[in-house]
Formats: sequence, structure tokens, C-alpha cells
Amino acid sequence: MNKKTTREDRRHWWTRTKRITHYWYLRIIRQNASAQNIALGLALGVFVGALPIIPFQTITVVVLAFFLRTNKLSAWLATCYSNVFTMVPFYSFLFVIGKLVMPFEGVTFDPKHLAMKELIATGWDVFLVMTTGGVVFGVVAALLTYFVSLQAVRRYRMLRHERRRRRIEAEMRHPHEK
Repeated sequence: MNKKTTREDRRHWWTRTKRITHYWYLRIIRQNASAQNIALGLALGVFVGALPIIPFQTITVVVLAFFLRTNKLSAWLATCYSNVFTMVPFYSFLFVIGKLVMPFEGVTFDPKHLAMKELIATGWDVFLVMTTGGVVFGVVAALLTYFVSLQAVRRYRMLRHERRRRRIEAEMRHPHEK
């Protein structure tokens, strides 16, 4: 059966994606952890997500989050931007950044060979260039993520606290109205 994708199907897909994203946003921001802990977990996850180790990202980020005593859920979730669907353009991007920092001669990147074994088989130079690109991008992205998410968590919590305070004040002024 050959079914064409309709406008409603695309809208449904987009609506689902927004709902899932909002769910995980609330799940992270409402955790019983400090704003710094959540922001550090997100920054750690963004950093690890920038490394060309897709099959090992989850275990790496959870172990690092455990040792750094940071939020494991936010760390894991922040690695999800780097996945099998974004691998080709992302690894290409990391290679370009790494090539700018470490200008090896004769090192080329073939997006058809992205499995970890294939990357290493093409030579450690390619893997080293991509890892360097990942570290450079990861540090910048992690710093930005930390400060933006720290402010976002603090702001969300401040607004939530203010809403609760106003609701309690209103209930105290008018105790019989509901």
C-alpha cells in the first residue's frame, strides 16, 4: 500500500514532536535538583554528544555524570542531539572543525564509512581530527548550554514560585470562593 503523506499527517508528526519535547523539558526542569546541577548535567551531555562515539555516548555520559555528581537524566537527554539520524552531517561538521585545528595532510572524511570500526580502520588521523573537532565544538556548546539552561531553570522556578505565592494570597483573601 503506497500511502502519501498528507498535510494532517505532517502536522500530527510536528504536534507529537512538540509535545514530546515539552514533556522532557518539564521533566528535566521540575527535577528535585539544584539549577546548577541540572545545568551542569545538560552541559556534560552536550559535550559528550559532540564526541564521535555514538555507540558509547550513553554509557560515557552516565558514568561521567555519576563521578561528577551531576544530574544523570539531563546529561543523558542532552546527548540525544547526536544520533544515527544526524550522524552524517554532524560528523562531517566535526571533521571540518577538527581539520581547522589540526591540519593533517592527506586526511579525508568518507561519510559512507561511519561505523566506529570503519572510522578507526581509515586511520587514527581521521578519528583524531573528528575527536578534536568534537572537543572544540563540545566545549563551546557546553559552556553556552550551561549558562542558558542555568538561567532557564532559575527563571522557570522563580515564575512558578511567584504563581504559587499569588494563588495562596488570593485564596487567603477569598477563602470561600473556588
